[in-house]
Amino acid sequence: MSLATVSRAVKAAAVVAGLALVSMGGASSARAANLLELNFWLSGPNYSGVVPACEDQQALDLIASRFAETERMYWSSALAITGFEKVREIAFRPWGPEYQPRRFCKGTVFTNDARKRAIYYSIIEDGGFIGASWGVDWCVVGLDRSYAYAPSCKMAGP
Repeated sequence: MSLATVSRAVKAAAVVAGLALVSMGGASSARAANLLELNFWLSGPNYSGVVPACEDQQALDLIASRFAETERMYWSSALAITGFEKVREIAFRPWGPEYQPRRFCKGTVFTNDARKRAIYYSIIEDGGFIGASWGVDWCVVGLDRSYAYAPSCKMAGP
């Protein structure tokens, strides 16, 4: 064995020994969790599965108002939703009961530029402000300017 090979082997052993010492240095004796570490208040998600129907006027009004606000604030547009048509459910809790309940819907919207467009949206339990109520996600086909649900709002569905 050459001197270079021995030197490399000694360096490798020193590195391994150093890593072992560092990992053991962070270890301490086991102790019980104190009262604040018990997390007794975190019982897990307790979803009821109660979300408004697709045709619920409150949900449709929320979509229309937020759509107009987004158009005005981010796109400097006066575009607004003036009506909904052929609204129907396409899925409810498609991934199973252990996931956050969502009702997926589709329909047609009328906008103030005299056009009809398809809309896909979901109503989500605890999806509102700080999870205090239900919330909505939506995508109007042809008006997904940030491509958040591209292609053609496909990602807004289940």
